[in-house]
Amino acid sequence: MASTALTRTLPAGLIALPGVYQPQGDTRLIGEALAREPLAPGAAVLEIGTGTGALALQAARRGARVTAVDVSWGAVVTARLNAIRQRLPLRLIHGDFASVLRHGGFDLIVSNPPYVPAPENEPPVRGAERAWDAGHDGRAIIDRICARAPTLLRPGGVLLMVHSGMCGAQDTLDRLTTVGLTAQITAHKLVPWGPVLRSRRTWLEQRGLAGKAEELEELVVIRAQHPGMVRTQPCAG
Repeated sequence: MASTALTRTLPAGLIALPGVYQPQGDTRLIGEALAREPLAPGAAVLEIGTGTGALALQAARRGARVTAVDVSWGAVVTARLNAIRQRLPLRLIHGDFASVLRHGGFDLIVSNPPYVPAPENEPPVRGAERAWDAGHDGRAIIDRICARAPTLLRPGGVLLMVHSGMCGAQDTLDRLTTVGLTAQITAHKLVPWGPVLRSRRTWLEQRGLAGKAEELEELVVIRAQHPGMVRTQPCAG
């Protein structure tokens, strides 16, 4: 997943420093959802876990005022370099989103968080794995985003989040509904297992998270909306 070179030119013209998660199928899927979402000029957008900054820059390209947060200094530096290369403004913050964001007021939150179930129950604090490992059920970060979304969104604001169906899409919908948001699955896609899942096949089967000989992973995009003023629905795509 992570490049072993100093930098690597990606298909979208981005670069990724070592250990920074590179855009893959999940990034493309939520990027398509972001493209369908209406964004007024100057809309306040937050990306949680920006990585290379691909999604943040996609929103900035449409005239949004974008704040991008990541716990990895490598990701923050990478996103800054990509913003400079593309001559787009980004407000970049290093740290845990729940700790560094004291105020909400966002029209849109977009996130491709760590969601891969891992043998270690606590997410790693260093290394490339912190971009994908998320505890035994893969929900260590997802659940925190669900809990904080209402305080970060403006009335009528929208959360877009992508994760594996292995984590329990219905659980995400239930948690978002419990905190007062209206949530639904708006996109899904089957993708081949990557090297991380393949290396954990036996453990995943023992946990009941995967069936024997399973080779495809379902990705889902969750769209949740804060109650309040009516917001334009996403464009048909």
